[in-house]
Amino acid sequence: MASLCFAQKAVLAPMVRVGSLPMRLLALDYGADIVYCEELIDIKMAQCERVVNDVLETVDFVAPDERVMFRTCSKEEGRVVFQMGTADPERALAVAKLVESDVAAVDVNMGCPKEYSTKGGMGSALLSDPEKIEAILSTLVNGISKPVTCKIRILSTLEDTVNLVKRIEKTGVAAIAVHGRMKEERPRHPVHCDYIQAVAESVSIPVIANGGSSDMVKTFEDIERFREATGASSVMLARAAMWNPSIFRQQGALSVEEVMEEYIRYAVRYDNNPFNTKYCLCQMLRDRVESPFGKRLHAAQTSEEICEVFGMTDFYNKTRAELEARKAALQTNGDQPQLPRLEEGVLTMPVRFERRDYPPQITPKMYLLEWSRKEKLDQPVYETEQRTQDRAFQSTVILDNKKYRSTLWEKSKKFAEQAAAIVCLRSLGLPEGRIGEEHSGLVNKRKRDDKKCAALDANESAARKRHISEVPQEEEEEMICRTKVVNGVCGQTTR
Repeated sequence: MASLCFAQKAVLAPMVRVGSLPMRLLALDYGADIVYCEELIDIKMAQCERVVNDVLETVDFVAPDERVMFRTCSKEEGRVVFQMGTADPERALAVAKLVESDVAAVDVNMGCPKEYSTKGGMGSALLSDPEKIEAILSTLVNGISKPVTCKIRILSTLEDTVNLVKRIEKTGVAAIAVHGRMKEERPRHPVHCDYIQAVAESVSIPVIANGGSSDMVKTFEDIERFREATGASSVMLARAAMWNPSIFRQQGALSVEEVMEEYIRYAVRYDNNPFNTKYCLCQMLRDRVESPFGKRLHAAQTSEEICEVFGMTDFYNKTRAELEARKAALQTNGDQPQLPRLEEGVLTMPVRFERRDYPPQITPKMYLLEWSRKEKLDQPVYETEQRTQDRAFQSTVILDNKKYRSTLWEKSKKFAEQAAAIVCLRSLGLPEGRIGEEHSGLVNKRKRDDKKCAALDANESAARKRHISEVPQEEEEEMICRTKVVNGVCGQTTR
């Protein structure tokens, strides 16, 4: 695939809580050429696992707490730019390599003035540290095959701004987006088109003008007027697109009501977080958010309730039924066990333990233990480690001198051990106790045996107490000692 070109483009800007998959797809539908995801912090992304979601037909980057940090799909292939917040070259490179195969380019946020970004030395805090800017961008340009860009704000003087972008250009970036306001300025302040123009004249790479939503860009035709006023190669829209993404539509913007319905269709289709969906819809409503309709929307807590507000319940039910049917079909077709991979002497699979998939008091660990007893093998041994940055767990189970491990980290030691047991059972082609799985009889038989043993133990204990009451003191002490040893052995056996 050809490298992404940033000249003569209309671009959806990166916006926190707005630039998720539904908004990006909607902007592309309406005519945007390139879409940026919301800024994602490198530390959080570095902890993510890349997961192919066959039900939604997406690629998800999932955090240890199971939150989807970034989701993309084939509809935006070759046109989505991943923006990260970072202040560390090596961590930035690790994240870029993680997402490289699923995005068209990687961008570094150097313009966000919000505290959550600047307090970590990210965003606009980087503008006062050009050496770090150079280190981050050079590391990325030399470390990945996709284009690298950055987004900045202007500095306090035109000369300082031009000098900075010249240094940035030398790192080898493919383009630079310039928000025509200083980091202290807000949307109410006028955009400095002269600064953007000076930047565009001083470098040979494409410059993307940003910041015209309040002053200049109200219609599709205004996009070109803003580009001409700044002398930039391309234009990036944030709030104007957030209020109505159909501003990218050459034939003219659609009504907000129509746009919101189309947004909801993507949000339900791609299982968007309902609170994120509601936030974006409220931004489109703008001053109507306090109307009776807006209050009903604000009160909605789920995607289904949001659809009820918009009279789209039938669409919601139909879409959810289609997704559930696809999930069921995949599970049926997935009866063939996934083949494990051998990594440094350990058989691995990307497996997560879902408690809801198993009956009460039945776990994969129980099945593995009972099978090892049946085969007269030493019982499984679990070795668990905890990751320092997020305190997530990963466990390796050792059985018959072989090691098994899930590549996914779990939120607890118990869940990590269960995931390791699942990998072992699936590698051996054994049942694991899932709901709907054919019963092996192993665990149920063991439970019945345990109940019988417990009943016998109770009878023995009662008889022993009666007997002890009838024997001399020295014999009583000896019998109590023997009883402790027996109980100790029983405890080890049933553990």
